[in-house]
Amino acid sequence: MATAPQPSFTDLVKQIRQGRLSPVYILHGEEGFFIDELARELEQTVPEAERDFNLYTFYAPETKAETIIAACRRYPMMAERQMVIVKEAQAARADEINKLHAYVATQNPSTVLAVCFRGDKAKGKDLMAAARKHGAVIYESKRPTGRNVDSIITSMVRSKGLNIEAKGLAMLCEYLGTDAAKIYNEVSKMAMVLGPGAMITPESIEVNIGVSKDYNDFELVDAIAARDAAKMFRILDYFRRNPKNCPAARTASNIFAYFASLLTAQFTRDKSPASLKAALGLKWDMQLNRFMTGMRNYNAFQSIEIISALRTFDANIKGIGSRQNEYDLLHALLFRILTARGDIAV
Repeated sequence: MATAPQPSFTDLVKQIRQGRLSPVYILHGEEGFFIDELARELEQTVPEAERDFNLYTFYAPETKAETIIAACRRYPMMAERQMVIVKEAQAARADEINKLHAYVATQNPSTVLAVCFRGDKAKGKDLMAAARKHGAVIYESKRPTGRNVDSIITSMVRSKGLNIEAKGLAMLCEYLGTDAAKIYNEVSKMAMVLGPGAMITPESIEVNIGVSKDYNDFELVDAIAARDAAKMFRILDYFRRNPKNCPAARTASNIFAYFASLLTAQFTRDKSPASLKAALGLKWDMQLNRFMTGMRNYNAFQSIEIISALRTFDANIKGIGSRQNEYDLLHALLFRILTARGDIAV
């Protein structure tokens, strides 16, 4: 039997809110936020007045499998279904949680069971085999990474009935990073403020989230790629005056990520747009533009020298070999980038 494709987080939220529930959910994976949110969405399907009778929440490390199974076998009180949520399953003994396979193989159609392995892979060989065989929803919650965070943000934006401009997406990727909770909360806030069908633009991000559309890491990296010294130091001056929103360490991290990718592009044999996008894990031509610009203004040896300078900056900002203000260090770093000669022995 072919394995069914795993639903996305936003697909599952949509299905749950529409009342299209599966009898069994296995929620597992390293990103705990998505698992917590899905468990909360399932709990919300039980009306407030029914929760004393039709919502059971168990903590796996302190609950016997027989107790959970007995709850699942009950029938709901004056309702179509009951909900049984098993939390912290990752902390239970594998042999104990595995006993749930007996229930999963012979489900009660009026019960929804969700087993949550927060921050870890699901365990229980027989449990997982029964879940796959009997149509359970198995969702692995993966932590956002630099390569997939844009897809996650885009998916969340669309699930809220919004659209987003490419530059706005890049701004959110750089500002929100890979913090799943922060991504979800900020996109939800934008949905409430802008309303259905709206377009998230750099201007709306500036107004509602507080990220400047003109003075942010995204614009600084673009200025660095173009070797636009005036713009680089103008943005740095803004950062210096707004340290809370523009920490130098985060800025340096984004500059490092750019030059690390630029170096990959510089050593990619096939310089066609399609090949470069594949090598860099990019989806849109706009994302590639800054690397094409960078390749016109820096060679590979300069990129290596700059990456070395960034490593020195990282040590200095941690107090190793320097006690300078972080923005003075960032100023020196930008000057080093502009004057890099490609002397990798430096």
